[in-house]
Amino acid sequence: MRKIELLVPASSLEVLKAAVLYGADAVYIGGEMYGLRANAKNFSPADMQEGIRFAHDHGVRVYVTANIVAHNAQIKEIGGYFEELRAMKPDALIISDPGVFCAAREICPEIPVHISTQANSTNYQTFNFWYRQGADRVVAARELSLEEIREIRDHIPEEKEIEVFVHGAMCISHSGRCLLSNYFTGRDANMGACTHPCRWKYYLMEEKRPGEYLPVEETEGGTYIFNSGDLCMIDHIPDLISAGIDSFKIEGRMKTALYVAAVTRTYRKAVDDYLESPEQYQANMDYYRSEIAKCTYRKFTTGFFYGKPDEQAQIYDASTYIKEYTYIGIVQDIDENGFHKIYQKNKFSVGEEIEAMAPDGSNRILKVLALEDEHRLPVDSAPHPRQEIWIRFEERLEAGWLLRRRELS
Repeated sequence: MRKIELLVPASSLEVLKAAVLYGADAVYIGGEMYGLRANAKNFSPADMQEGIRFAHDHGVRVYVTANIVAHNAQIKEIGGYFEELRAMKPDALIISDPGVFCAAREICPEIPVHISTQANSTNYQTFNFWYRQGADRVVAARELSLEEIREIRDHIPEEKEIEVFVHGAMCISHSGRCLLSNYFTGRDANMGACTHPCRWKYYLMEEKRPGEYLPVEETEGGTYIFNSGDLCMIDHIPDLISAGIDSFKIEGRMKTALYVAAVTRTYRKAVDDYLESPEQYQANMDYYRSEIAKCTYRKFTTGFFYGKPDEQAQIYDASTYIKEYTYIGIVQDIDENGFHKIYQKNKFSVGEEIEAMAPDGSNRILKVLALEDEHRLPVDSAPHPRQEIWIRFEERLEAGWLLRRRELS
């Protein structure tokens, strides 16, 4: 059996550390340029250096995205960026554009290259083409079925790696190559500036009646005709493994540390349980499903893995996420009196119950016994985002644990 890598996104240093502590084998991040998530916080050179050091200290790999579809201007500039990355020693670069690929191989040939899903690799000849150019891994296009992935595995060198998205948002366009955002707003999705027009609500207008907008309706709420459900393969780990996939990739470089920690921890446990005992994996299925449901999510789909999606994969009545839990913060420190320091993300108060997430998969439901502000003065609530707050529970937690609260119904 091939060794399975759990590959997790990180939008910032805080999220990277959460991914590492909650079970990632590798994380993928973007710098301030040349990645496809320009609206994520992304990493400054200093944060990237610290993130790579932190991950390597914990035995976790770091891959850096440079997967834009480059124009001449970017090709002229990208050499300097690769020189900076060469000094930082990431474990791989994620690239889609052949011109960017050539620049990377020339400037930092010692850094492995992974071919992004943006390169639209849908057959084994394309995979072998990239391997002959020197790529170590190809990320499969999201339009592939498990049967097609198995066939690719049978036709490529054994040592070459296949990476596949297994969880997160889906794109309406072929492997993310979308022109809608650029057309509507001038912000190019292929340059990292997507405005996500696939999530918008659309109307119909007859050409001789300008200004008269006719609703496109499935229900009274209207229809979001491009709005796909979210991919979730937590129920299908055995099929993913049997297909010969090397890396299970989570989508979400715009997500919070809470989301990343919760999804990482759940997939980590599911993969490890299955590898230890298929019976144990099946026995814990309700746990995996319940933990995934505690993240923000849209209706789930299995994407293209079992054939082309039908109308059930679309969400017709809304573009918003389902959100059952609120992010409270990450434990930064614990003092001698048992108070836990956090930088508060959302309001909470003395007397409320908070759920603490342990990296091993367990949860603690704890009552907030007391709060102190940054001056160590007693307060009844924590209303200000990013405020330094000290919390006392009935038990002591550990630094790095994430705190969340169930949404009040």
